[in-house]
Amino acid sequence: MIKIICGPKGSGKTKRIIDAANGAVDTAKGHLIFITDTKRYMYDLRREVRFIDVSDYSIAGEDALCGFIKGVIAGSYDNEFVYVDGVARIAGKAIKDMAQLFYMLEKVATMRSLTIYITCSCAEEELPEFAKKYL
Repeated sequence: MIKIICGPKGSGKTKRIIDAANGAVDTAKGHLIFITDTKRYMYDLRREVRFIDVSDYSIAGEDALCGFIKGVIAGSYDNEFVYVDGVARIAGKAIKDMAQLFYMLEKVATMRSLTIYITCSCAEEELPEFAKKYL
């Protein structure tokens, strides 16, 4: 399952996704993975959450990001939650142009029984039709 946390820049999306990750630690039976493009929030997460800064891996584009996420997930069958903060910033694309990424992530989430949280910097009414079902 994919869940989108959206809102305009500066509306607290990162805080909400960090709070969601930290809150899931006590109830999760599997691993929690937090993916972003900065080390800024590394110490805001509980140590049980695996933190990955993709800027260390030169991710360029939607396909590379999708492949990276799949590779991280493939590393363990005990994954339960994946949090991606700033998906459009990481992929270098607008949300409206990322239908393929959401399709692939939904497929992986269903196949591996994952919950994937994604932040999107736009108002709820600006989300493209394919993404509205993830609210």
